[in-house]
Amino acid sequence: MSVATTVDVALEAAPEAPRLDLLRRIFFGRTSTITATIIIVAFIAVAIFAPQLAPYDPLAQSYLAINALPTSEHWLGTDQLGRDVFSRLIHGSRNSLIFGLIAPTLAAFFGTLLGVVAGYFGGIVDRLVTRVIDLLLAFPELLLAIMIAAALGGGFWSVVTVLTIAFVPGFARVARASTLAVKQEPYVEAAVAAGVTTPKIILRHVLPNIAAPIVVLMTLWVASAIRLEASLSFLGIGTQPPNPSWGNIIRDGLGNIFGSPWAIIGAGLAISVVVLAFNLIGDATRDVLDPDTAQ
Repeated sequence: MSVATTVDVALEAAPEAPRLDLLRRIFFGRTSTITATIIIVAFIAVAIFAPQLAPYDPLAQSYLAINALPTSEHWLGTDQLGRDVFSRLIHGSRNSLIFGLIAPTLAAFFGTLLGVVAGYFGGIVDRLVTRVIDLLLAFPELLLAIMIAAALGGGFWSVVTVLTIAFVPGFARVARASTLAVKQEPYVEAAVAAGVTTPKIILRHVLPNIAAPIVVLMTLWVASAIRLEASLSFLGIGTQPPNPSWGNIIRDGLGNIFGSPWAIIGAGLAISVVVLAFNLIGDATRDVLDPDTAQ
């Protein structure tokens, strides 16, 4: 029997990870993660059914109800243009969650691609990719995002691009380090010796064995993406008015913070709760997938 056949048989004979059990341990293993899961599902449902749940059009203005206090008609009052704050919070959840989910996913894809290529092939490719990663890592994420956003301007895809570029270096660094470790494993060396093609080695042997830290990093950075998008929108270079976002809702509320602070309180609470929930899920994912902490 050839070495390649032996490797394939060994892989087929190896028991697959109980994926459903892993998901159960991540989302329902602790009381805190159960609560976090309920919160995340609730916010996702709110974002999906925002048009049906919002009592008013988030863009509708009323000069007769400017900076109104909370009432039975306007649960969180109105802003400086008479728009219903509660409706804007509901619709703002769409932008915040979309950016929070899309950007880390794209960053994980491109960052992992760069890291695996650099770690597996080494040489000048590794040096070039490493220098680019080091250059981007020299800037804090928020500062890097501000510089890129200032150059690209506002808009949906501009914000997605900004957040993706801000997170790519971290994924690339983790993927490169994990690939360097996996490349030295006997099963990879056996596959190389057996003449298995490089793309097949990467897809069948490298990527599955570096997936755990990438998944952990992606779950943790969903919260960071939501926070970063809110920061950019607060500064005026993220989601552009009149489209609602939790960040620009806080910015709009600063003009009347003492007279009607409900916009700031509502948006700030939404950001805090969602970020905390995703952080709890990220910590649980790390504990379950990390062989040093998994039970």
